[in-house]
Amino acid sequence: MTNLDEHMLSVLGKLEECRAALLARNSRETAELVSVAILELRMKLNGIDEMELRALCDEMTMRVEDEERPRELKSAHGHRRRPLLRLVK
Repeated sequence: MTNLDEHMLSVLGKLEECRAALLARNSRETAELVSVAILELRMKLNGIDEMELRALCDEMTMRVEDEERPRELKSAHGHRRRPLLRLVK
């Protein structure tokens, strides 16, 4: 592990502390923004690019839709869940 990676892990830890503090103070929207920064940093540290993340999101969305399809047929309302993760540029 390089010095830069160790520094980035330290930054990651601080960001996670900040997110926890924001959530404890009911600052959900700001905590979500910090979560996006955490995700981006984790992706860089683990060598995951946007195409891989998009493929993961697409796969997860398809699985959720496949699992919900039988429930939707039985449901009078047919409510759909929001995607678990959405990539925004």
